[in-house]
Amino acid sequence: MRTLLQVTLLGWLLALAGCAGLAGTPSAEPRVQQLVAEDDQVRIDELRVRGQTQRITIQPKGEGARPYEIRTAPAGSDPSKGREGVGQSLWPVLTF
Repeated sequence: MRTLLQVTLLGWLLALAGCAGLAGTPSAEPRVQQLVAEDDQVRIDELRVRGQTQRITIQPKGEGARPYEIRTAPAGSDPSKGREGVGQSLWPVLTF
């Protein structure tokens, strides 16, 4: 009976020690990359967070040409499911 009590207490002590170690570690900040590709016709800005593309913005340099975005797939989405609208161009209608 005494051995069972000691084993139980040792198990609880190890469990608490493991939890205490997890609580003390700060969460790491995600890696954010801002990639820019530019030539004499267009500028392409790409925002990546944790390696996943979040936003692609195209800014044509011609007169009267407005910038637009390319819609990307949400992170963690199932590629076998429908990809409605992914890869399509999006133009802002009301910009303030």
